[in-house]
Amino acid sequence: MKPGRKKYNDDVKEDEDRLSDLPDCVILHILSFLDTIDAVQTCILSKRWNNLWKYLPTLILSSSNKFVSRILSLRNASTPLRALHFQRHGTMYPRLLQRMIKYAVSHHVQELSINLSSDIQHFPTCLFSCHTLTSLKLVINHPTLYAGTLFPSSLNLPALATLFLESFTFPVDDDGHTEPFSAFSSLNSLIIRGCKVLDEQNLWILSATLANLTLDTGWAYNYGKIELSTPSLCTFVFVCIGGFPALKLHGIESNLSSVKHVKIDVSIASRSIDVDISLVLLNWLVELANIKSLTINHNALEVLSKVPDLLKVEFHSLCSLKSLRVKTRTPSCIPNGTFDFLLQNSPSTKVEIIDPFR
Repeated sequence: MKPGRKKYNDDVKEDEDRLSDLPDCVILHILSFLDTIDAVQTCILSKRWNNLWKYLPTLILSSSNKFVSRILSLRNASTPLRALHFQRHGTMYPRLLQRMIKYAVSHHVQELSINLSSDIQHFPTCLFSCHTLTSLKLVINHPTLYAGTLFPSSLNLPALATLFLESFTFPVDDDGHTEPFSAFSSLNSLIIRGCKVLDEQNLWILSATLANLTLDTGWAYNYGKIELSTPSLCTFVFVCIGGFPALKLHGIESNLSSVKHVKIDVSIASRSIDVDISLVLLNWLVELANIKSLTINHNALEVLSKVPDLLKVEFHSLCSLKSLRVKTRTPSCIPNGTFDFLLQNSPSTKVEIIDPFR
């Protein structure tokens, strides 16, 4: 045999189509990782592949309105839809959006993700009464609508475990309360980004099952206080770009004692930091007394350092702290005294300096 020539088993043909020998369920699982427009193009491979895409359990749509409409029309009507991921930066026809959501709900969708630019004010009511939905992500970029999309007050999503909301406005009930998440009996993870409360009322997050909460204020924050009634809360993440709001964090009946892991990442110009803002952050650390790990960026430490006579402040929190991670590219610029203050009740805590872009 000449060098470099590959030897083939006599029982295996060079042009054998092994992929087509796989069961339909395996092929459909593989195709589910592709954008649906790419999955549809496999229909040219052979007769067997001609209609296979019509049974996809997952749709990933980022194409034209016409293509989306055709997919909804041609997909096999009896096949359940496990997941639908839709993203579009161009114009989205409102009727098509409603049709797509109703299609997903009627086909027992479990995971739904929608990211689009639109001034839509309301979603179809059927979306918020889908009993099969376990994960919901709604990201709405409003070109002109400052008020944002109104989050419904009537909800029936018993299986929902993960919720991600961006650019929504939460309504206020007749008693002046805002508690949009109390109806979710299975909620485990909640991410709120750039959302507001109607009439600038306080936001009350009430959930017996919530374990992970991320609050990203964005530029739209307008509430003065967040009240947490979350006895199962374990991880709290706070992100704020463009300033540090005078936002009070308060646990009902001291249930913030369940929180074990905290991340605080803020961006604020040094000239904008005042005593009131620094006292807000200090109050947060008092409320989050029993955490085991704290990840905080350099800017947040700068805010903390503005507390008058910081090292003389009576502080009984962070006694259980095991890990302190500081996000900075210039460790030498960490404000003096902040480490001593944070570690005074847990001197054996492991301290790490990490890259802020990790």
